[in-house]
Amino acid sequence: MKKTALYDVHAALGAKIVPFAGYEMPLKYTNIIDEHKAVRSNCGMFDVSHMGQFIVRGKEALQLVQIISSNDASLLEIGAAQYSAIMNSTGGIVDDMIVYRLDEDMCSEGEQAFMLVVNASNIDKDLAWINENNTFDTRVINISDKTGLLAIQGPNATKLLQTMTDVVLDEVKFYHFTKGTFAGIDNVLISATGYTGAGGFELYVQNDQLENLWNSIMEKGKEFDLAPVGLGARDTLRLEMGYCLYGNDINDETSPVIAGLNWISKPDKSPTFIGIEHFKEIKANKSRDILVGFVMDGKRIPRHDYAILDIEGNTIGKVTSGAMSPSLEIPIGMGYVPRSFRKADTEIQIQVGKKLMPAKVVKMPFINQ
Repeated sequence: MKKTALYDVHAALGAKIVPFAGYEMPLKYTNIIDEHKAVRSNCGMFDVSHMGQFIVRGKEALQLVQIISSNDASLLEIGAAQYSAIMNSTGGIVDDMIVYRLDEDMCSEGEQAFMLVVNASNIDKDLAWINENNTFDTRVINISDKTGLLAIQGPNATKLLQTMTDVVLDEVKFYHFTKGTFAGIDNVLISATGYTGAGGFELYVQNDQLENLWNSIMEKGKEFDLAPVGLGARDTLRLEMGYCLYGNDINDETSPVIAGLNWISKPDKSPTFIGIEHFKEIKANKSRDILVGFVMDGKRIPRHDYAILDIEGNTIGKVTSGAMSPSLEIPIGMGYVPRSFRKADTEIQIQVGKKLMPAKVVKMPFINQ
């Protein structure tokens, strides 16, 4: 089991450590509800250094990124990022990722450079698939084991972070990034991205600088009641926003079409992405399933793989993610059902043990942050 460079820091803070995606990671420091609410109302910091990072660099770097990913990386200017999916030959999702268009100070003349940020559990699989399809004048460099990543999220995150850098953070637009000195550390990649819907930034540094960065932010964060936050609240925060989790809501057999990810899929770009014909076939199928959000009556929590039924008791799908929403104080979930059940307020049932619990489809996100 791997550890991030902050493992000893988490242990010293009394975090509950659990295995996740091949790493020993903090699930919580106090409790999930308090950590969740800290991010929604103030600010919290996550260690997400388990995530994977690949540098794609070369004269044909863009062509490689274009064929493996659903979105259109040609639209990215230097300093911009986009959410995308790595596609397989049958139109499924190898992984979801963020693509960064890097500056060209590391490149030779005529080259471009991108950074792909992928899920920890998929690092080896993603790298093998990208290399298998790399027939271009391009290098793919795995920097995952060298890179540390912190996410500082919440409505007061920018106010806190601005005290620690001369970079004007308000000028860094959503899904854009810059490099600068942060907490005395040079060349920090400062990215206006995150997985909570609460605003904030993600900071990329070398692993040997990570503990210093964490400690500096935690010390300054005392003035802002900054909370360390674990994976438990990260999951409930992303679920309230309707964000997919790889392995739960999307996988190698899931098309972006049914996962509600058409907005990151550009079938008309050039070159087209791997699996494009399957993508078009699924999109043309009006009887396909679709990912929906739902809320439940009562306090029973919908769990992954619980059956979803119609009001007559016919099984129509399965729950992919579920939790008690700390913000709404009701159980919420996501799952795949036929498109005919996609409209808000459609009544469904969730099988919890031997009981059928009433629920209804709702439009996502579940909250407006």
